[in-house]
Amino acid sequence: MHRTLAIIEREMRRFSKSPMLIVMSMVFPLLQLIVLGYAFGGNVKHLSLAIVDQDRGVPAVRLREMASAVSSGAHTLDIVPYGDQGAAVTDLRNGRVNGVLTIPPDFSRKVHAKTGPRVALISDNTDTFVSATLGATVNSIVGQLNVDLVEERLPGVAMLDVVEVYPYVPYIQYLLPGSIVMSIFMMVMMGGGIIFIDDKMRGLHEGYLVTPISKLELVAGFNISGTMKAMLAGFFITIIGSLIAGVPNPFDPMRTVRMFVVITVTAFALVSLMFFLMARMNDPMLPRAMFGVLNTVLYFPSGAVYPQQGFPPWMQVIAKIDPFTYAVHAFKSLLLKNTGWEAIGYDIGYLVVFSAVAMTAATLLFKRTL
Repeated sequence: MHRTLAIIEREMRRFSKSPMLIVMSMVFPLLQLIVLGYAFGGNVKHLSLAIVDQDRGVPAVRLREMASAVSSGAHTLDIVPYGDQGAAVTDLRNGRVNGVLTIPPDFSRKVHAKTGPRVALISDNTDTFVSATLGATVNSIVGQLNVDLVEERLPGVAMLDVVEVYPYVPYIQYLLPGSIVMSIFMMVMMGGGIIFIDDKMRGLHEGYLVTPISKLELVAGFNISGTMKAMLAGFFITIIGSLIAGVPNPFDPMRTVRMFVVITVTAFALVSLMFFLMARMNDPMLPRAMFGVLNTVLYFPSGAVYPQQGFPPWMQVIAKIDPFTYAVHAFKSLLLKNTGWEAIGYDIGYLVVFSAVAMTAATLLFKRTL
């Protein structure tokens, strides 16, 4: 064991002499969290909606008033009245408005006659986020109008009350678990994988080969030292990211203990994967190119940015074997829900088994000869 500890001590000493590497490994995931969290996480507001009222009856006036209420309340819409539909559509094409709501001349008559009144929403669907938000908002306004009309004629109808188990989760909080895993992965690649290959190119690893140290001791030493570096990055992003994202009660003692366990097994799993992939590599450019590929293949299918339920079947297969998936799920359970061991037990078990398989394979592939 003392030979493995010597490897760990050497790697940690060298790591401490690379402050820029430490800073870059920690700052980039934090910058990614802040930029992506606020760039994609905000509620879309101040969408310009042109309303062309060709009816001007009581139901049409009520529909316009509801739209104005949304405009003055949640500020999702900015109402722009138009008298001509052609002019409104022209402005839509030229980007002056985001959508056109047209109330046809017979709207009120059909409402009173119960003959299927309809309104039309014309939207610029080149921007799917804006189009979807606009459609959902207008649909809720029309739905509320229907509820009011039904209640006038048929009191006591069935209604739906939505009960949310957890408080509102901003997107920056939703993105935080993925940023923690990304920080661990960056430290694994930059502080372990690339340096290891550079050592081989310089011939520094030949000093190991003339000692009686075994392959398992070498791989264990590299893995443990890499895990310690990655844990440092993971804890840093967890603490700073939780404060920036506004995670409720981030320093709860039991949550901290569970976070420590998840960070440790995640770091060891990714370090073991890295050494498995690089056990036979010699080209120093290959791990740098691999970093971009692994970043895409492991990060995005994990559900860190978008729910996995929206993935195609082939991408869901990747997600099933991706260690990022289980690490992100465990961090989400702890940071967003503050759950117990039951919620993260399977994730920890998978990461432990993955680590054992990857480390065993790395040890078998590692060469004790030049």
